[in-house]
Amino acid sequence: MDDMDMDDRPELGLRQLHAFAVLAEELHFGRAAERLGIAQPPLSQQIRRLETRVGYPLFSRGPGPVALTAAGSELLPAARRALDELAVGLDAARRTGGGAAGRLRIGFAASLALTVLPDLLRAYRDLYPQVDLEIREMTTAPQVAALHGQLIDLGLLREPPDDPGLVTEPILSEGFVVVLPAGHPLAARRVVPVAALAALAAEPFVLLPREAGPTVHDRILDLCREAGFEPRLGQQAVEWQTVCALVEAGLGVSLAPASIRRIRLKRVAYRRIAPTTVRTTVAMAWRREDRNPLVERFAAVARDARGQRR
Repeated sequence: MDDMDMDDRPELGLRQLHAFAVLAEELHFGRAAERLGIAQPPLSQQIRRLETRVGYPLFSRGPGPVALTAAGSELLPAARRALDELAVGLDAARRTGGGAAGRLRIGFAASLALTVLPDLLRAYRDLYPQVDLEIREMTTAPQVAALHGQLIDLGLLREPPDDPGLVTEPILSEGFVVVLPAGHPLAARRVVPVAALAALAAEPFVLLPREAGPTVHDRILDLCREAGFEPRLGQQAVEWQTVCALVEAGLGVSLAPASIRRIRLKRVAYRRIAPTTVRTTVAMAWRREDRNPLVERFAAVARDARGQRR
């Protein structure tokens, strides 16, 4: 490979610019070479190659001290900008490659805003403040579709499906509560036994549509069947807050994950159901082939938070 070919290599050009910038600061070949950790002859060669590419001398080498020529003075600000931009780019690449910067797109089930989500996001932001978080509220089925469509990087969802294309990891397990108008007879109890749910057999149930979260929907049906009846389906809503508002409006009753008790409505009562083994699981999910370090770091924070809750 001849010298002209070598000069066309970007990494060699950057070395030349670095050598040029250091020599422009020192204005002494010996001190500049020492600072660069090379001998004087290689430094002189790099400067000569850069001068060949420019077409004019960059330094005066006559009697007296080394000095920048007019061409060298013109090149120096651009050389410094290029080196500064490279340093910034390398730092950003390292932070992104290590999971400390970049953009992370997260889908989450609305009810998680009432439980683990705020503390989890706060813990993550404390550790990785330079990561740009894009948060999207979505039910389970849309999250799964968004993961496969690469519209989100990680999902926080209820009852993830058995999907070979996804890695899922549980972060929370919780029971269910019965959601009642405040004046309902069952609201007088602190805890509602499963058998007592049979009193709701004739009432319309306000539920999320099954396609929004098939497994959690089926968990609710399991509770009703455990009490000996099939629920009479009435209104549907795609968010738990809307479910609770419709119950408050007198349009029915509901069963819901325990975390929705944090939705404070004056005319709604939430009562724990016991005893029962029926629970709902919240998990994080991501694409199996994804090696995004941002996802790995978020998952580590979620695992740590899960350990602290136990």
